[in-house]
Formats: sequence, structure tokens, C-alpha cells
Amino acid sequence: MTPSDSSPQALAEAVAQAMWSRDHASQGLGMAIAAIAPGAATLTMTVRQDMANGHGICHGGFMFTLADSTFAFACNSYNRNTVASACGIDFLAPARVGDVLQAHAVERSRSGRTGVYDITVSVIAGPSAGKTVALFRGKSYRIDGEVIAGLAHATPVAPPAPSGTQ
Repeated sequence: MTPSDSSPQALAEAVAQAMWSRDHASQGLGMAIAAIAPGAATLTMTVRQDMANGHGICHGGFMFTLADSTFAFACNSYNRNTVASACGIDFLAPARVGDVLQAHAVERSRSGRTGVYDITVSVIAGPSAGKTVALFRGKSYRIDGEVIAGLAHATPVAPPAPSGTQ
């Protein structure tokens, strides 16, 4: 991100790229970022055979992890280090091996150091396509620091004043 492109959308994209480069857990589970915006994120993940539990369906922990990762990208999109302070999930339907899950996070509230985000996990392709499989609510807490260190202090250089003015 350059000072000439300091829109909130550009910031959210730069932060997502920086976080993604360090997020080995999400990468290792085969997640992908589908969309990023200020206070919002969408990630996808295909349910693999090694994600199936003893009932032959997606282990809830993997759906939780997808929702949690999506929550993290949404609440950090302002380049302020933000962590979960609480979260919960309701499992609505099973996901199956081969299903492509999509988690979409929406910011509901952000004030001071706290925020609330709702994440919907749906099946967008595969045997269970069209189903919403989980609802997740995350509560965030802003801590010290930035995802991209020093970016908040980078200010564009002002153009020189026109001649003859003070």
C-alpha cells in the first residue's frame, strides 16, 4: 500500500496479504481468501478426507477454525492488532468430504477496543451445496500494535504551497 492509495479497501487488502503470509494454520488447512473489505472477510475451504470425524462428516473443529480465521481477517482489516476475547458457534447441519465451505464475516459493532462479528459458514459446492452449516459470533479486543508495523505513522507528503501564499 502506498500513501497515494490509502483507501480503507486498500488498507484491508494490504493487511490481509500481510496476515496471510504468516498464517500457516489457515494455509495448511487449504483455506483461501475469497474477499476482504473493511470489517468483513470471506474465506473458503474444501473439506478433505482427513477432516472427517468418526461419523464420516466434517469435524466441527475444522468448521470452527474456518470461521475463526475469517473472523481474524475481518477484525484486523483496519491494521490494528486485534484478537478474540470470546466466541461461540452453533452447528446447524453437517458438511461432508468434498464440500466447499465458505465463511463470511460481517462486523456488527466496533467501538473503542471491542468489536462483534457474525460469521456464517455455508456450503457453496459439493454434496451439501446450498446449506448453512454453522453460525459463529466472535467478540474482538484490540491490543497494542499494528498488523503492518509503522503504517499508521506513514503520512503522505503534502504538496508544496502555491507561490505567494503562507
